[in-house]
Amino acid sequence: MRKPSTSTLVSLTVIVAVLGATLVAYALRGGAVNALDVVLPLLASGGLLLRHRHPVVALLVVAASVGVYYPWAAQDGPLIVLPLVALFTAADRGHLTAAIVTGAVSLLAMGLGETGGVRHVDDSAFFMITGWVMAAVAFGGVTRNRRRYLLEAERRALDAEHGKEEEARRRESEERLRIARELHDVLGHNISMINVQAAAALHGLKKRPEDAEAALRTIKDTSKETLRELRTTLGVLRQVDEDAPTAPPDSLARVADLVAASGLEVRTELSGPLDAVPTEVDLAAARIIREALTNVSRHSGTTEATLTVSNTSGNIMICVEDDGPGATYDGGSGFGLQGMRERATALGGTLEAAARPEGGFRVRARLPLNPPTNGAE
Repeated sequence: MRKPSTSTLVSLTVIVAVLGATLVAYALRGGAVNALDVVLPLLASGGLLLRHRHPVVALLVVAASVGVYYPWAAQDGPLIVLPLVALFTAADRGHLTAAIVTGAVSLLAMGLGETGGVRHVDDSAFFMITGWVMAAVAFGGVTRNRRRYLLEAERRALDAEHGKEEEARRRESEERLRIARELHDVLGHNISMINVQAAAALHGLKKRPEDAEAALRTIKDTSKETLRELRTTLGVLRQVDEDAPTAPPDSLARVADLVAASGLEVRTELSGPLDAVPTEVDLAAARIIREALTNVSRHSGTTEATLTVSNTSGNIMICVEDDGPGATYDGGSGFGLQGMRERATALGGTLEAAARPEGGFRVRARLPLNPPTNGAE
């Protein structure tokens, strides 16, 4: 069996209390009772039961019943409580205009409708009832506004929580992309170098053993550095501290190391101060150089390249060129080119990668020394 709602129980309680008090008043006063003394209280009580589903209809029914009751009924009961509840409910449900108009019309009818010798409502009682009507309407408007305020506050709290979750997911995604880029830069480069050096060692093992020994030593050092970089990255992912020493991060101050690790014969030209570059720009520039040299080693078909790095006009300018006959790029495919371009654009810079008209391939990057704060990683 379905239980009645709280609002229904409140309505029933008010109705029972009013009807009970009306019967007690009739019994104490005595005298004749006409049909309106019975019908109008019951009609007003029935109308009050509709106050939550149909607040305006309930208000009109209750107000009309009470408006007729006081001028024409033979007895005088406390029926005024019912329209006060109906007025409050109408204002609380957003029908403020209907509550104000109905309250004003009811008071006017109550004040002018009794023209006989006996008045059910004298002047002092009329003013008191007027105050009750105004208070009921005002209290209903206040409770409605407070409920709307609480709902809006709850909605904003939910939106804020949802925004925090979205921001957390966005930061998590950016961090995953950053780590993936780091892994590609480090592992892709180092494993490529291991592959190149291993091929050189196998090729010169019999003819030139000293070159094979140097290649194997390079393989050993490169693999050791790769393992350190991988351990560091995994330590970040697992949120644990690694006791093992880590390789120093790539930097423009270690351009010679980047060139040596590439296994290429690189003609390097450096100009401008490169020792006071912001950390994020320094790391991005070194990563771009590393990846560009890796691409030369893997795809160009040559062992020579040219690297130019300059600090001019508030920008770090990088240019890596080769004249090899290897396969050309379309300027946007491949994770290496995509990663370099993302690093440059994240700092407000640019990166161009295309085949040279005279042959070979060129990677040219511009990194501002003062990147936008929302673009730095």
